[in-house]
Amino acid sequence: MLQPKKTKYRKMQKGKMKGNAKRGHQLAFGSFGIKTLEEAWITGRQIEAARQAITRHMKREGQIWIRIFPDKPVTKKPAEVRMGKGKGAPEYFVARVTPGRIMFEIDGVPEAVAKEALRLGTQKLPVACKTVVRYDYDEDQA
Repeated sequence: MLQPKKTKYRKMQKGKMKGNAKRGHQLAFGSFGIKTLEEAWITGRQIEAARQAITRHMKREGQIWIRIFPDKPVTKKPAEVRMGKGKGAPEYFVARVTPGRIMFEIDGVPEAVAKEALRLGTQKLPVACKTVVRYDYDEDQA
């Protein structure tokens, strides 16, 4: 499961997510990718589940790049605890994604395999996504 090795502070405020992705909104490594259409917090478990689904369908051929990393700690109080008494302990880490952000990229497999793998990966994520293809992608090179 993805999480930072160490953080400067244990706990973080919720913050606001507004606007579109200012960076990470174009394919940088692979020929195919998953682009998000909504904003959300994506947990390390969800990222790992999507990665496994994509890798399994590609039969471990080609290459996969994960373009998001869960670095924001989310705290939670135990069940049936009264109000007050401070903030809860960190439970898991999330990656904040805004519309337009490329989350996964793959390369080295045929277009049909890539699109199906990315579709299966998208099903593991809690946001609406679309598959994007590099503008200069050529079927003959793959």
